[in-house]
Amino acid sequence: MSIAERAKEVYELELRSQLEATHCGQFVAIEPVSRAFFPGATFIEAALAAKKAYPDRKSFVLRVGHDAAFHIGAATS
Repeated sequence: MSIAERAKEVYELELRSQLEATHCGQFVAIEPVSRAFFPGATFIEAALAAKKAYPDRKSFVLRVGHDAAFHIGAATS
């Protein structure tokens, strides 16, 4: 299982309801081995907090309450 898949699993099983109630629209970095999470107002804030706590591990950042961290382009009608 990839880092992203493991982090998404932690989010779904352990963090979704808590974070969507308190940090909806913000970002969260999840280090899946420790299951530690780092919410932030911006992508970089969350990512840097995870890197500081676990400099030798990879984390995955997602946007709380959204399917993707970023949306690129515009919707067409």
